[in-house]
Amino acid sequence: MQWKSLAFISILSVFIVTGCTSVPPVDFTVQDVGMVDNRKDVELKSLTVGFAPQSQQSKVEANATIPPLWKESLQDALNRSLVFRDDMEKKVNLSVRITEFDVPAGGASMTTRVSAIYEMVDRNTGDLIFTQQISSEGVVPFDYAFLGMARAVESWNRAVRNNIADFINTLDSSDISKPVFKGE
Repeated sequence: MQWKSLAFISILSVFIVTGCTSVPPVDFTVQDVGMVDNRKDVELKSLTVGFAPQSQQSKVEANATIPPLWKESLQDALNRSLVFRDDMEKKVNLSVRITEFDVPAGGASMTTRVSAIYEMVDRNTGDLIFTQQISSEGVVPFDYAFLGMARAVESWNRAVRNNIADFINTLDSSDISKPVFKGE
């Protein structure tokens, strides 16, 4: 009888601890974005985010909800960084193609790896003026939450936030005045 009481208390404890943990929302918004040092003399006219063709993907374990959330968070970070100027003569498109979204299968510490190709094209000439593959990861230790799904989702959030922040930093230090590849 005593082992049944102990088993009941153990199971009840697991439910109580798990019940106190909620799964965080999928939120890629970068919190600490400040104005960049080197603003670009171009106006961003279009921003697209999607999955790269399968031939360019390594491991993508994500569904169609990820690109719109990534785009919204990237647009927010670009707006707050003031990297682009309004009403400039040169207009650009920014395209982001997700090549990796490797989510954790399980474990105590959860690590998500993401990679994306960022390309900027001059709308007038078709010149490719910026291209960079940015890879990042988000690590969430076991002590973040008892519930594994909560750690997994937070690792997605951190990985994409880090990727967007790395892109802003890379763009800030890049010279986009010379094309990487001529369009015409």
